[in-house]
Amino acid sequence: MSQDGDEIEATKAPLLEHLVELRRRLIWALFAIFVAFLVCFYFAKPIYNLLLWPYRVAAGEDAPIELIYTAPQEFFFTQVKLALFGAIFIAFPVIASQIYMFVAPGLYRSERKAFLPFLVATPILFLIGAAVVYFVAMPLAMTFFLSMQQTGDTQVQIHLTARVSEYLSLIMAMILGFGICFQLPVLLTLLARAGLITSAGLKRYRRHAILGVFVVAAVLTPPDPISQLALAVPTVLLYELSIYAVRLAEKRYAASVAAGTAGAAKPAGKPA
Repeated sequence: MSQDGDEIEATKAPLLEHLVELRRRLIWALFAIFVAFLVCFYFAKPIYNLLLWPYRVAAGEDAPIELIYTAPQEFFFTQVKLALFGAIFIAFPVIASQIYMFVAPGLYRSERKAFLPFLVATPILFLIGAAVVYFVAMPLAMTFFLSMQQTGDTQVQIHLTARVSEYLSLIMAMILGFGICFQLPVLLTLLARAGLITSAGLKRYRRHAILGVFVVAAVLTPPDPISQLALAVPTVLLYELSIYAVRLAEKRYAASVAAGTAGAAKPAGKPA
């Protein structure tokens, strides 16, 4: 049996031990979320004010920003939602490490090395997607919404006075949407490693993928075309990056197979 096979056999455990281990990993992950939730809830108002930066950019630095809540408990539950969102975001490294430590004993050493880059790339790509929302998409969206106000010498004045919960829901939905869409290279590379897709197939269905990207962008973003392009264009670029990553993974796999075949076919040398 190979060294990897011996390693797997050495880590086999009864079902009950697996369940106990899963329980322990879940407790650590939930504990990290709970601690991060308390910290985020304590700083909920400063964090919320930080999320208002795109609104301030769209309205103008000197323009007063006024949001309202129409139910006594609305702002409290908005802070709870914000704290939970921030807690999951902050605790993700702990959650990911607990997932890895749970599944690692069942993986070969080569599979562990292959799994780690995806574990690192996932939060980085999510952060890039969130940054695109914060610095590009959300200011453009708020500029579009504010442009619909009716001001000036007209008899009817129409101003935007957003609710705190609705603004948070909008920016959270956009961050989640962009963050998930930016996981495209990770998802496609994993599918390629599983043998479900190839780089040739991704090239062949490129036009269909681009159409699907624009449809998803139209659903996830506000109705202005600039916000839709802010999601669609980076996602299309990530699709092209995915084709390159899948092709690279295919070349590495072919090289490893060729090396293994060559090693197996090489005759044993004569003893000295």
